[in-house]
Amino acid sequence: MSTSTELFTIGQLARRTGLAARTIRFWSDLGVVPPAGRSAGGYRLYDAEAVARLELVRTLRELGLGLEAVREVLARGTTLAEVARTHVAALDVEIRVLRLRRAVLSTVAARESTIEETVLMHRLARLSARERQQMIDDFLAEVAEGIDPEAPAMGIVRSMRRMPAELPDDPAPEQVDAWIELGELVTDESFRQKVRAMAVAGEGTDEPDQGPDYHQVFEHAGRALAEDVDPASEEGRAVLDRIVDPDLPLERRARMLEQLETFTDARVERYWHLLAVINGEQPNPPGVPAFEWLIAALRAH
Repeated sequence: MSTSTELFTIGQLARRTGLAARTIRFWSDLGVVPPAGRSAGGYRLYDAEAVARLELVRTLRELGLGLEAVREVLARGTTLAEVARTHVAALDVEIRVLRLRRAVLSTVAARESTIEETVLMHRLARLSARERQQMIDDFLAEVAEGIDPEAPAMGIVRSMRRMPAELPDDPAPEQVDAWIELGELVTDESFRQKVRAMAVAGEGTDEPDQGPDYHQVFEHAGRALAEDVDPASEEGRAVLDRIVDPDLPLERRARMLEQLETFTDARVERYWHLLAVINGEQPNPPGVPAFEWLIAALRAH
């Protein structure tokens, strides 16, 4: 009997292809690999083309295509390229979800989170880009309520809105962790009240900035902090004099102190830090500790 007319039983196909007989029978029942005929005893028989079809079906199944899609391809109801494009899009979504789950689990492991924290992290991480932006928008809408849209403070509020359209396809654990922390931060009532107070205080700031030079603060107060200089000491006074003119009238020094106390907040700085991490940017070095040292020095002197 020639190769072109050779017929095989399901058992023989199983031995030739390495597939389980029940798998071949199931695929045959679905019409994916139809028999070429039947034996005198009623058993299904398959030709050499069935061997090639089985290899193709196995390949497509291992690539993740469903049997209905495989049947469409084999029936020429659709092209393999069309099915592949659709499947690639579906796989992209699945891969993104899996990577997000991995990142959340990494965060859970690093934090040694409780069950409640894990549920919250999973919920926050699953939010769509629109839902994430809406959470930030709701927070900032509350902060800006009743404030003149043209007020200088609103520039800060608008810049706090900046969110990426999507978390990266392969988010680093620190990016997922940053988004989770940001979500927790903007739902904290005391934080919302603090940002609101800053926005309200900045609404009427039409006069020239009365604050100290940032570079001077970072250079001198930052060094004093690193060297553990007591802000209330005479050495602390000398550092203060390099940042704030010692001849500045007391009233203006008091106003400077009040503004610094209003606008210096570690959690607000943390907000900017987290936003940078989420956006894949390098966060600025923390500046609040240096300003807190300056505030303590102004209070003391």
